[in-house]
Amino acid sequence: MSTVPITKFGAELLKKELHNLKTKERPEVINAIAEARAQGDLSENAEYDAAKERQAFIEGRIAELEGKLGSAQVIDPSTLDAEGRVVFGSTVHLEDLETSQKVSYQIVGEDEADLKLSKVSITSPIARALIGKYAGDVVGVQAPAGVREYEVLDVMYV
Repeated sequence: MSTVPITKFGAELLKKELHNLKTKERPEVINAIAEARAQGDLSENAEYDAAKERQAFIEGRIAELEGKLGSAQVIDPSTLDAEGRVVFGSTVHLEDLETSQKVSYQIVGEDEADLKLSKVSITSPIARALIGKYAGDVVGVQAPAGVREYEVLDVMYV
């Protein structure tokens, strides 16, 4: 099994979700199943069916999270020393050369990516174009409207 990179923050989020599923959600659904069973005939018991479906979802998500955490390579961006190079976990400040708009992105794992929080997946076109670049470099990124050019203004490890 190969390792999957994830930031320290992303790993903590997955651990929190796993803890919540195991200590809160799982016991709640077990109680709901017990209550539905106590109502008698299970063949036409919608509450029982819903609780069993919810239980299947919770158990599947627990297994998925345990698998992801088990194969995760946790990277703390603040401990990186890539000598100014863009690497996984780094935060990159860019300027769009066409519009002069400035943007910042942190390169994270697939499970952590959230464009609203300026976090892009390591597998995204912009992250793939940026990996290995330094401040001052110009990169071309294939976008739906064509190639966009960005200048790397700064690379930070926070």
